[in-house]
Amino acid sequence: MTTTTVADILAGVAIAGLLLPEAIAYAGLAGLPPQAGVIALLAGLLCYGLIGRSRVAIVSATSSSAAVLASALGALGPDSATERLALAGLLVAGAGVCFLLCAALRLGAMSNLIARPVLRGYTFGLALVIAVRQWPQFANIATHGSSFFGLIFELLRGYRGWHLPSVLCGLAALAGLFLLERLPRVPGTLLVIVAGILAAPLLVAHGIVLTGPIHLRLALPAMAAPAGAHALPLIEYSLAIMFILYAESYGSIRTFALRHDESVQPNRDLLALGVGNLFSGLLQGNPVGAGYSATSANEAAGARSRLAGLSAAVVVLLLVWAFLPWIERIPLPALAAIVVHAVSKSLRTSVFSNYFAWRRDRLLAIAAVLAVLLLGVLQGLLAAIGLTVVLLLRSLARPRLSVLGRVGAHDYLSTARFPAAVTVPGMLVLRPEEPLFFANAEPLLAQVRERVRATPAARVVVLSLEESPDLDSTALEALAELCDWLDARAIELRLARLKDSAREALARANLRHQPAAALLYASVDDAVRGEGVQP
Repeated sequence: MTTTTVADILAGVAIAGLLLPEAIAYAGLAGLPPQAGVIALLAGLLCYGLIGRSRVAIVSATSSSAAVLASALGALGPDSATERLALAGLLVAGAGVCFLLCAALRLGAMSNLIARPVLRGYTFGLALVIAVRQWPQFANIATHGSSFFGLIFELLRGYRGWHLPSVLCGLAALAGLFLLERLPRVPGTLLVIVAGILAAPLLVAHGIVLTGPIHLRLALPAMAAPAGAHALPLIEYSLAIMFILYAESYGSIRTFALRHDESVQPNRDLLALGVGNLFSGLLQGNPVGAGYSATSANEAAGARSRLAGLSAAVVVLLLVWAFLPWIERIPLPALAAIVVHAVSKSLRTSVFSNYFAWRRDRLLAIAAVLAVLLLGVLQGLLAAIGLTVVLLLRSLARPRLSVLGRVGAHDYLSTARFPAAVTVPGMLVLRPEEPLFFANAEPLLAQVRERVRATPAARVVVLSLEESPDLDSTALEALAELCDWLDARAIELRLARLKDSAREALARANLRHQPAAALLYASVDDAVRGEGVQP
């Protein structure tokens, strides 16, 4: 047995004690029975260990996806626990199918659709929501508030009903977790859980609720939607679960890949996450993703390959087989403490410090936090995504056009930034500073017309399209209209620095004043000289 294999097996043993209670806790966060978390843990560890590519990533139930699933189930409003479990299975399996479709379409870069300030703000707000939602388990009370501020108001108003022994148990477990995390080699979560199990008879005598029966079964349930369930909401919520899972998972995988100088294979990870969630959903488990805390614990335990995750799955199976009656005796306030401790790592305001220091995207991050707190988990996620897209379109739809002048023998730079740049007599050399596409093509080319009107001596317009990797139909039509407008004024248009896709699009468009032979200016200097190059 090699040194690497031994290290991975030991790492798997070390993290199994952390992952199992966390998985059970996240099942409670989603409003599902404890076995949903165990099923998700095994499905995530086995599927990613066999299919995924990150050496240290641990795929299991996560707090964020559990919170999104809980909100989705709350919106769908199942009538019974059986219907709730069936709907959860459909949503998780649906998220798995969405992952597989994205993998087939090679959409591995889709996590970049959410800007980092938005993702960090959303994660911060979500952690606040999750932490507050754990207090009813700390206090052993029933609540009905669904909104963040409504729940806080309800908890404060009903403080007389808090069950003091439960509160003390939860706070003691939370304090133990924070103290033990200072000892890197000590399995703090496992020690807290063992202490809670051993103290269970005393805790029950004081009215503290335990986890209760965990029913594990291998039979595949019938994947049938409860009466009254509609396909469109199921698809929408499955997409929401998939998106937050992938944003969280890809962030963790990429972070640790950079740390270990590994290459990232996002499409392969989409496949692994798809299979993991599909199996978990079929068995009515929680959603699974690569959480940062579990992956960090795996790295700290000395994992060197995916064998660590597979070893953890084997250890979890052995623990469940040998100690299931003991696991059922975990106090619920201790599980709530585990959830709060896990999300506390996302409640560090230091993640926003750079945005304030750089004076960039501060309001964006704050708006993402408020979106979760005011609109809820699901609507906050949609608002965060929408905010990112709106900002992207706002940036791209406010085009900037630079006038270029010659510096040296062949270089052309912005005259606004480099006043020494010399304009070419009889020519107007222009460069859009954003890609040319449907949202900005017309206003940007309108700026070109304004420049031409302001330069009556210009007989040639050189337009450098180096920022445009491709041209859509709106951009092609707008360029055709510009060609006609310039031709009517006896002005020649030369397009420089075309990317291959843009050149091919123009060639297929066959613009009247831009034949294929006129699309070969490799540089601005070539276009100014009128010297195209042969392909």
